[in-house]
Amino acid sequence: QVQLVESGGGLVQPGGSLRLSCAASGTIFGIDIWGWYRQPPGRQRELVATITKAGSINYAESVKGRITISRDNAKNTVFLEMNRLKAEDTAVYYCHARRSYQELDYWGQGTQVTVSS
Repeated sequence: QVQLVESGGGLVQPGGSLRLSCAASGTIFGIDIWGWYRQPPGRQRELVATITKAGSINYAESVKGRITISRDNAKNTVFLEMNRLKAEDTAVYYCHARRSYQELDYWGQGTQVTVSS
């Protein structure tokens, strides 16, 4: 089992910044993809960014240039640095981990990000 705990969400004004953290614990071995997803109000969960064990990174088109995903392997933590936030970034943000060879997915409980003046 893998436990994921997100932190860092909150209320921010348009144009502001937030840094989300995802602390992983448990059986981390074999996890090869880490990511962040979000679920805006009334909509389905969508991809924000992913980073593989090898360091390959993928971003949703809507966040490119404003959001950066990174990983601290020593601390088993994944970060999401969000800048120039917009109202449409308002969502619950979820941390995700995948062990591909077992087709297992793990999710955090989510952290709310609200962008509003």
